[in-house]
Amino acid sequence: MQSSQSRRRWLLLVAAGALLRLALLALARPAYWGDTAGYLELGRNLLHHGVYGLADNGVLAPSLYRLPAYPLFLATMELLFARIWPNGWIDAVYLVQTAADLAGGLLLAAFARRSLSAPTADWVLALAMLCPFTAAYAATALTECLSVLAVSLGVYAAGRALAAARSGRRDPWAFALAGFAAALAMLLRPDGVLLFAALAAGLLWYTARAVPARDHRLRASVASVALFYLAALAPLAPWTVRNWRTFHVFQPLSSVYQNDPGERPSVGFYRWALTWSDEYASTIDSLCCIGDRQIDVALLPARAFDSPQQRDQTSQMLAEYNSELSISPELDARFAALAAERIRSHPLSFYLALPVLRVTDMIFRPRTEAFYLDAYWWRWRQHPGQSAVAVLLGLLNLGYMALAAWAFLRRRVPWPWMLGGYILLRCLMLTTMYYAEQRYTLEFFPIVFIAAAAAIVPSSATGS
Repeated sequence: MQSSQSRRRWLLLVAAGALLRLALLALARPAYWGDTAGYLELGRNLLHHGVYGLADNGVLAPSLYRLPAYPLFLATMELLFARIWPNGWIDAVYLVQTAADLAGGLLLAAFARRSLSAPTADWVLALAMLCPFTAAYAATALTECLSVLAVSLGVYAAGRALAAARSGRRDPWAFALAGFAAALAMLLRPDGVLLFAALAAGLLWYTARAVPARDHRLRASVASVALFYLAALAPLAPWTVRNWRTFHVFQPLSSVYQNDPGERPSVGFYRWALTWSDEYASTIDSLCCIGDRQIDVALLPARAFDSPQQRDQTSQMLAEYNSELSISPELDARFAALAAERIRSHPLSFYLALPVLRVTDMIFRPRTEAFYLDAYWWRWRQHPGQSAVAVLLGLLNLGYMALAAWAFLRRRVPWPWMLGGYILLRCLMLTTMYYAEQRYTLEFFPIVFIAAAAAIVPSSATGS
């Protein structure tokens, strides 16, 4: 039980976290992101027309390129609040996401209190409530905030289930709650499957170790984890059945390139981009333009070309794209051939150096996109104020990451193979991303909060 002093401390931290998020909302006054309109249209069409899809030239067609949880969330919030709050109903979304972010911090603190110590739990709550990086996305109409909540809920529930197993008990509600968290993560984003994989492996492994009778370990652990699998996979069934009946494809998640069946993704172009893309700033003026704006070859970094001849070839291909703002199958094949040529010339760079640089940039960049700072943050003469803020944010981010890494190295993190395994799986996935956006590492932070607090408070970890 918490003491009255501890409860007051937690209330003060939660109040400070709420004020930080409301201040960021008031200062940023965020507008729709590019993806927000697509999410909202999908949800509206389902609620009002019974079709989960997008309109093309006035024709409403089913789609599966986005998973349904966030579109339904946005459309439901609009349905509930647009009549009483016509010009500001989106603020209700931000307020709900603020509550979700605060709840996630409390769940992580409860996990730390059970698995580590009360002082560590206080630090976890402080780090979560006062973290500007997760707080900024409470005021952003994208999936990140709810995805972070799903990770926090999964960690809390898995820790509760494993603590019960270690004491010789079973907590079926905890296994079911962990499964629900994994389902929420997968219905928000396709990479939510990584949370499912990490929790499934961790629950199976640690419950097997907790069962005293060696001959029955595997059977007992499988029985305990079966409820987790059921709770995680059952919510995907309606979506999977709908995709089979509508498109005749087995698609429990969205596709890698977020295209509908029959649509042709520009695989060659994206593979070419992976031969030079290593950080966010070098891609926003090129990859982010696809389908909307022209691409200026002068904005591409020097590493995008191996020779003057290759630069001329690339310039000609981009000129063809610029004329139509689309990539034809023939042009995409030429990008694929150029990518193959560059990969043959620099295989180590393509398969090792560039993927590592992309992930490193996503983890340690000052997270300029969340605070509307110039992506070229190091250009002091153009914007000294923004550059100073970016440096401070970068140092803060580095502090979080350094503390967390030290705790893992010192074996202070509870259930390290499960929590660390999730981070490792996500890093491996991020090596394949051609958009090196910082927001794709936001789901690290629930585990970073726990590990950083464990580094600060000298207490022994459990569950290792």
